[in-house]
Amino acid sequence: MTSPSPSEANATEGALIKLWYRFVPREGWLPYDTEGLWATRLGGDTARVANAPFLQDGVAEGEVVRFVTDADGLHWAKERVEASGNCTVRVLPVPSGPLGRSAQAVHERLSPFGLAGEVFSEDLPLVSFTVPAGADLGGIKALLARGRDDGWWHFEVPCATDAWRDA
Repeated sequence: MTSPSPSEANATEGALIKLWYRFVPREGWLPYDTEGLWATRLGGDTARVANAPFLQDGVAEGEVVRFVTDADGLHWAKERVEASGNCTVRVLPVPSGPLGRSAQAVHERLSPFGLAGEVFSEDLPLVSFTVPAGADLGGIKALLARGRDDGWWHFEVPCATDAWRDA
């Protein structure tokens, strides 16, 4: 196998690729052991994560990650090269709570902070949000806690920054 020429390598820069993560499934949670995230290829073996993860912990949108490509052409994340400063927050509405199973209601509650998120599926209305580094972290944390305490949702922060922890 030969390495791509510099012109071939440059032709792939900026391309959207699927970046795969492998992890140990959580007990009592979804039975997956991999998750694919979209990423923008930056160079031969680095890419910038382009969406918020639903399952993988410790990564947020905007992170630069080094990867290896296997014989099947799959790009497997190996290490974070550059942190984005963003956080990942996952919110799951409580079916018996005031929001019901509505991912849209979750979006509406968090939209004043400029947050947009992706929904896992209609059957599992888990919403994964990217919280930008410059967002009102204290306000977001207060709303998340209030929503949990009022029975709106469960939430977790699988990728937090020092700024998030200090807010």
